[in-house]
Order: sequence, then structure tokens, then C-alpha cells
Amino acid sequence: MLEQEAGPPAAQTPDGRQPGVRRLTRRKPVEALVSEGGHGAGGELRRSLGLWQLTMISIGATLGTGIFVVLGEAVPDAGPAVVLSFVVAGLTALFSALSYAELAGTIPVAGSSYSYAYATLGELTAWVCGWCLLLEYGVSVAAVAVGWGQYIDELLHGVFGAGLPAALSAPPGDGGLFNVPALVVVLLAMAFLLGGAKESARANTVMVTVKILALLVFCAVAAAGIRAGNYRPFMPLGMAGVSAAGATLFFSYIGFDAASTAGEEAKNPQRDLPRAILLSLVLVTAVYCLVAAVAVGARPWQRFEGSEAALSGILRSVTGHDFWPALLAFGAVVAIASVVLTVLYGQTRILFAMSRDGLVPAVFAKVDPRSGTPRANTVIVAAFCGTLAAAVPLGRLADATSIGTLFAFALVNIAVIVLRRTRPGMRRAFRVPLSPLFPLVGLGLCLWMMFSLDTVTWAVFGVWMAVGAVVYFGYGMRRSRLNAAPRAATAPVSGEE
Repeated sequence: MLEQEAGPPAAQTPDGRQPGVRRLTRRKPVEALVSEGGHGAGGELRRSLGLWQLTMISIGATLGTGIFVVLGEAVPDAGPAVVLSFVVAGLTALFSALSYAELAGTIPVAGSSYSYAYATLGELTAWVCGWCLLLEYGVSVAAVAVGWGQYIDELLHGVFGAGLPAALSAPPGDGGLFNVPALVVVLLAMAFLLGGAKESARANTVMVTVKILALLVFCAVAAAGIRAGNYRPFMPLGMAGVSAAGATLFFSYIGFDAASTAGEEAKNPQRDLPRAILLSLVLVTAVYCLVAAVAVGARPWQRFEGSEAALSGILRSVTGHDFWPALLAFGAVVAIASVVLTVLYGQTRILFAMSRDGLVPAVFAKVDPRSGTPRANTVIVAAFCGTLAAAVPLGRLADATSIGTLFAFALVNIAVIVLRRTRPGMRRAFRVPLSPLFPLVGLGLCLWMMFSLDTVTWAVFGVWMAVGAVVYFGYGMRRSRLNAAPRAATAPVSGEE
């Protein structure tokens, strides 16, 4: 049986609203979040996703440009021991993944870390988290879409010997007029999402399968070029090099939390969400380590310096043909399209949850009764991200996705600790082992990586937070559904399993 927390009634203004400070720290009970799950204006999200589809969503959002691009940046730091660097980066991500797994199973809603913060840390912190996620997902979709256009160009060069004209493959300021491929991939993702979550998940599963097969084909073909001498010395720059490469590679793991945004469309979220998050992290780490081991065995580690397309170069040098690099480019095109699809999906579901709480306009929570998807939300987000990718030179702005992600990860680790203290008897499908130690380690690692980012990234983050403050205090705080709610609706409750 659930009971109200003891304590004096909350002070209210004559019109029934709560005073300023209390309005900023008001929390939404877990029960209220869960009971609202799936409901939006005009219809409901449909529970159609099982464990396999949820796992593929997280893999689709994670396994993308990282292995195709970042490997060339990490090998010069670690040498052949870059395989260990992937393990270190995976373990670093694991601490936050464990916290996500516990909260995703306990609070299975569409808002992911935004909703977890709302239930534990209060409305203002939840808004900041949601605003960070909008930066992470929005700019990430645009940046990844730009990368898709570059791989399309490479694929066309490999197959036809000529690519797209610069005027149609880059935005103004980057040598072009309009990045058509970047807009196209965002619109394709939008079309899949408008068809429904189940249909989108099927398309994503196909794309994830193709990109994993492409990487396995790379390993099979490049294995012919492996030389034992390329693994010696295994750790030429010591553990310092392994750690430095691990910090670079950590961002190849961003995206494992994507399944948590599907909390209201999962058939059995309490059971499947924790499993999907952890399983996707294990599978991605295994693929990364396998590809890295083959890559450094087939090419001396010193020759990775400045190599952005390291995997394509290895296939070309091993086989002497352009067919295999072109095939890998096709895999990269599919891989990046999958990232665009799953990240755009996550963006729409977070906005859906924020809109349902009244913090952003109601149009983002309107669900089409036929498809069971937030159609207007999807179209608006796709139009914004597509225009950003096609017409705006992103440059260093893309780096800001990292700080937004790490901030959200940090809040999730804090939320686990807070919910364990305020609701110790709540039923949890999965529990972080050695809590609060592991969440504190996850929090410390996130803060360390945040403060290792450059001043330009922090400046962009500061400007984005300032804009967010204006939007919240000018719109969200007044429109919040909890704005005039009595304490019974906003205070946390305590209960036992």
C-alpha cells in the first residue's frame, strides 16, 4: 500500500500555486510517471517492441561513425593496445549503463533520463537534463547526417568513379550551397518513424544486421594481411597511452541509452529494458574489440596517424582492389542511416514526455490514433534537424553533443542514489550492484570527461543553457502540469514491494 510522506502541507499562493523555490524543486512521483505511460494528446503510443528490437535500437544508435572514424584517432595513442582501450572505454560506459538499466526498469517511460531526474531531483533539474538531451540528439542527428553524405560520396566514387558536385554535398561556408544527402537521410528516417515504432524497429534491425555483417566482412578480408610483428610492442606508449585512447573512444559508446527512450513502446519494459541496455553494450564492445584487433594486426600502428578512413585503407592495401573498400563504404552508409533513425526516434520521444508534462508546447505530445506515433512531433524535429544538417556548417558545434550526453549520464547516476534513499522498498527489476559505489564511480568518470573537454565546447554549452533558462522561466515553469498541483500530486510517496 502506498502512503503519503509525512510532513507539513506545502505552502501555496492565493491562486493555489506553489511559491517560486518549491516550484523549481517539485518532483513527479514514479507512480504518476508510469501511469501516464503511453498516453498523449489524441491517442496512445503502442507497446510493440520486444527485447530484440530494443537491443537493436541501442546498437543502432551506438554502432556508427565511431568505429569507422575514431579508430584512426585512437591507435596513435595506444598502439596495438587500442583493443584494451576499447575495453577501458566500455567499462567506463558500463557504470552509467548499469544506472540506466536500473532506472529504465523502474521508471519505464519515454523521457529517459529527463523523466528519471523529474522523479528524483526536481523539475528544474529535469528541464536542464531534457534541454541537454535536445542538444545531444538534435545536433547529433545533423552531424551524423552530414557524415552520411560524405560516405555516400565515397561510395559513388568507388562504384562510378565520380561523386556528387560540391555545391550539392556541403552547406554554405563549407564549399557548397546545400547538403542534399544530409537532408535526404533525415527525411528517410522521418518516413520510417511516421510508419510506426514497430515498422521503424524492423528497418533498424535490418540496417544493424547489414552494418555488423560489413564489419565482419572487413575482419575476414583484412585477416589475410595480419602480421604478428604488427602487435609488437603491444603497449608502446604504456598505460598512459591506453587511457588517453580510451577517453577518445568513450564517445563511440554514446547511444546505448537509446532503448530507454522506448519505455512506453516496449511490451515488457521492466524486464526487457535493462537487458537491452546491457546486452547492446556487451555486443558493441565485442565488435569494436574484434575490428580493432584485426585492424592493428593488418597495418603497423604508426601508419594510422591522420587516417580518417583507416578501415577502407586497410582493405585497399590488403586486397589491392577498390571493391572491398566500396563494400565497406556501403556498410558505413547503412550504419550511419541507422544512427540517424534511432537518434531521431529518441529525440521525438523525449520531446513527447516533456510536452506531456507541459514544459514544451502540446503539439509534441499529440499522437496519431492510426499509426500510434507522434506525427507532428516527428515532422517538426525532422524538418529542424534536416535543415540544420543541410544548410548550416556545424564545425565544432558537433562536439557539444558530448557534453550534453555526459551531463545526462551524470544525472542518471545521481538519480539512482537518490531513488534508493527515498524509495528503498520500491520494486526494481534490476539493481546496480555495490550501490552507491558504482553510481558514484559512474558520476566521477562523467565529470572527469566533461572537464577534459575544451573551452569552445563549454562556451557552446553555456550559451545553450542560457537559452534553456529563458525558455523554462518564460514558458515551461508557468505551463507545467504540476504548476498548480497540490502536494499530494507532486510530493514523492513511499512504499514497499
